[in-house]
Amino acid sequence: MRLQSFFYELKQLLGVSANTTSHNEKIISAVGGGLSIAGIMWVMHFLGQAQLLTMQSSIMIIASMGASAVLLFAVPHGALSQPWAVIGGHLISAVLAITSVKYLGHGPWVAAFAVGGSIGVMYYLRCIHPPGGATALTIVVGGADIDALGYQFLWLPLGINILVIMAIAIIFNGFFNWRRYPVHLAHKLKRAIGAPSNEREHELTQEDFAAAMQELDSYVDITPDGLTDLLELAKKHAEKNITHPQSIIAGRIYSNGKLGRLWSIRQVVDASPQNTHASKDRVIYKVLAGDGGYETHMCLRSEFHKWARFEVEKHNQQWVKVEEQKA
Repeated sequence: MRLQSFFYELKQLLGVSANTTSHNEKIISAVGGGLSIAGIMWVMHFLGQAQLLTMQSSIMIIASMGASAVLLFAVPHGALSQPWAVIGGHLISAVLAITSVKYLGHGPWVAAFAVGGSIGVMYYLRCIHPPGGATALTIVVGGADIDALGYQFLWLPLGINILVIMAIAIIFNGFFNWRRYPVHLAHKLKRAIGAPSNEREHELTQEDFAAAMQELDSYVDITPDGLTDLLELAKKHAEKNITHPQSIIAGRIYSNGKLGRLWSIRQVVDASPQNTHASKDRVIYKVLAGDGGYETHMCLRSEFHKWARFEVEKHNQQWVKVEEQKA
């Protein structure tokens, strides 16, 4: 039990989260990323064959495009993957790095300054794109071939690389309604086909999200529209079952339905026989996830029933409600 608890805490510390995407989605992401890199290499090769390029073939494709491909095809609706983040992140970081090399040279502190400066500038210009830092580092440590290009590097090869990967992201993700890129296109489609939700008491607003994110004071890789969509789906799901389970049965798994650190999943390991007096009717339970992970406790069945919000089961590595007819 202690070993399970140790691995649970280690998993939380390392940030190993459950992945709820389907196998189909994983394959689509991998294929799209591969096609984007193949597309960049083909276009740059074509330009070279047409004698439109005179640079070394080793710098025709920027290595940081591999990281951009991960974001554009594995997380197409993430805030870090949107067009301004991709274009601005790469180009602004490149300008800063080229300027640093031109006036400060190639010392190790120049590389640190270029990457750190890129992070700061991307933050303030609202175009955080992690591969932009890799682009800045590539320019500083790239050697004489990149130095010779100077500011020409911004459009050839970098600009062409960005143009190609963005075009492929828009076209490829556009074949799948739920993946349309940029994310604004996907939200427009959802608004067009989705029915308006009923008014609720204490409805959360966009301003509530803005205030909460400001208080959190940490960058969150999700757009405001994506956050509201996620909450709307969660609230609709919550409305399907707002009562406590009819009975607490040994072997079944229950959730308290809370959020954040208060959320907990418990499995009833054993319970008193039927017709036991209420004052002695106890259950033994094990915490499977959330608050008090992998601890075992005992309490009155009535206390457990008051704690339990609904029965759950594990589906695609995620805890979901058991439909009422299954209970």
